[in-house]
Amino acid sequence: MIDEFAKEYLHGDLREVRAELLGKLDGLGEYDIRRPLTVTGTNLLGLVKHLTLSEARYFGEVFGRPCPDPMPRWDDLAERGRDMWATEHETRGEIVDRYRRVCAHSDATIDALAVDAAGHVPWWPRPDVMLFNVLVHMLTETSRHAGHADILREQLDGVTAAPRRDAAFWQERRAEIERAAVRFSAGTSSRTE
Repeated sequence: MIDEFAKEYLHGDLREVRAELLGKLDGLGEYDIRRPLTVTGTNLLGLVKHLTLSEARYFGEVFGRPCPDPMPRWDDLAERGRDMWATEHETRGEIVDRYRRVCAHSDATIDALAVDAAGHVPWWPRPDVMLFNVLVHMLTETSRHAGHADILREQLDGVTAAPRRDAAFWQERRAEIERAAVRFSAGTSSRTE
């Protein structure tokens, strides 16, 4: 049974993951939060910008409660992918503040609607949804991107969500994992012959 407890539980988790995502920007300079860290250009500030648009669409448009901040339409092909990075004209403060405003709007939508409130996601194969479906989707989406942010931050300066250990511990752990991978690979070639 989907009830208000489920709604509050999912909403609480979403709030926590949002805060964790924003925390990945702490202590980093402008270049490091913007620079592309993967082949596809993934970067920390771009993840925040992307989730801003996602929250605005899913908790705004889907439930007929458009976000006050102007956002590109979901079907605007020229804008696709532009939400994944910050231009030279956008500041960290602007992007983070917009994310917080959109999250506040999302929170108001979640608080105002019943967990089984009807919504419509025109870009989904089964477009008729409930608030529950959208909460699960956005918690999943935000968690996925917070995981990306964990890895990007670790690449930048070694800061992780893992328990605090010294560099020697992580160097030895990495070497242990590498040894296991090498041994398995060596054993696999003899098993496949």
